[in-house]
Amino acid sequence: MDRSKILADLFSVSNTNLPLSVRVRPTSFDGFIGQEEIIGEGKPLRRMMEKGKVPSLVLWGPPGSGKTTLTYIIARQTNANSERLSATGSGVREVREVIKKARYLLENKNKSTILFIDEIHRFNKAQQDVLLPWVERGTVILIGATTENPSFELISPLLSRVKVYRLKPLKPTHIRKIIERALREDEEIKELNIKIEDDAMDYLIQISGGDARIALDTLEFGIKILEGKKRIIKKELLSSILQKQIIYDKSGEEHYNLISAFIKSIRGSDPDAALYWMTRMLEGGEDPLFVARRMVILASEDIGNADPEALQVAVAAKEAVSFVGMPEAGIVLSQAATYLASAPKSNASYIAYSRARKAVKENPDFPVPLHLRNAPTQLMKEAGYGRDYKYPHDFPDHFIKEDYFPKGIKKKNFYEPQNVGYERKIKKMLKSLWKKG
Repeated sequence: MDRSKILADLFSVSNTNLPLSVRVRPTSFDGFIGQEEIIGEGKPLRRMMEKGKVPSLVLWGPPGSGKTTLTYIIARQTNANSERLSATGSGVREVREVIKKARYLLENKNKSTILFIDEIHRFNKAQQDVLLPWVERGTVILIGATTENPSFELISPLLSRVKVYRLKPLKPTHIRKIIERALREDEEIKELNIKIEDDAMDYLIQISGGDARIALDTLEFGIKILEGKKRIIKKELLSSILQKQIIYDKSGEEHYNLISAFIKSIRGSDPDAALYWMTRMLEGGEDPLFVARRMVILASEDIGNADPEALQVAVAAKEAVSFVGMPEAGIVLSQAATYLASAPKSNASYIAYSRARKAVKENPDFPVPLHLRNAPTQLMKEAGYGRDYKYPHDFPDHFIKEDYFPKGIKKKNFYEPQNVGYERKIKKMLKSLWKKG
């Protein structure tokens, strides 16, 4: 069976319609470029596979990093029966059919079955549950591919039965080697004697973002629309056919990665980095209100009373975003983000709240002292509610040293203002009052 037939069988496409990214898939580890950390010479995973001992595993990595290609190589290496499902179009029925076939082959032919599930993170809990007993018994060797963090997307029982290997975006040197090999070895292209200019190669590598599939399929499209006798790929040609899409999944891990980078940039007082990450989110289609809400939280958590106006700015930005919408909302968010990033920082209020919560959990049921209770009725007055309460405004500086904690709890210092921004003034005032009171 020739290479194209094997590829067509595995990936369910016509021989004549195989894209370049599929046609040049390597057939062995020696031909695989990148991911040396997990399949380099002598690495445990590679040694296991070369010996035909394949564990159930999940390949986690960005698009075009080699997940499907590795599965193809593993299937050839082990000479096992290979079944492929896509979680976007398959369900429990398809899984049961594969398992039925796998049981027959294992029991009657002593032949293992590799079940490759693409985008396995899209299987719901019930669908993942179906796999559990058969993966545990070894009826099928599961290889899942996902772009999302398995810790969030796979149920714990399944996660405990597989090994997770993380693939990284391919490096520019990897993408260059893959492109050069395609031009040199692909049967359909090498006869055309295609040349690619240096700046076009650099542009193609850059725009691919570590995704070999984007690089190869863009190259192939460029070749197909070349005009004239000179078969030269220029940067202008590639830029005319390729518009880089912002890689951003609002429901996936990248959502959390980018908002984390955004928040940490503001916390770190870097308005430029904050703007970069914020723009990445907005250009990727993120809800601007989500960004605004996170800034409202940050204004209290990371700035607090060091600059009390920070919260006002954040809340105003949230209201303005609701009012004007995109794309103008980006201007509002930019103002808020740069203000917050440039403001003095203090997490004293956040720490104080955390300490108070801990104290409440440890001492949840102490009654309110009588002198701190209101007495709206005569009966409550007679019961002592509000008796002996000292009204601060009746005393110098509107302050009187009083114990406002319940009996049984010693006064605690939850809030410790930091010596920064407006909080410096708060710290000085509180110290002065309680020292002389």
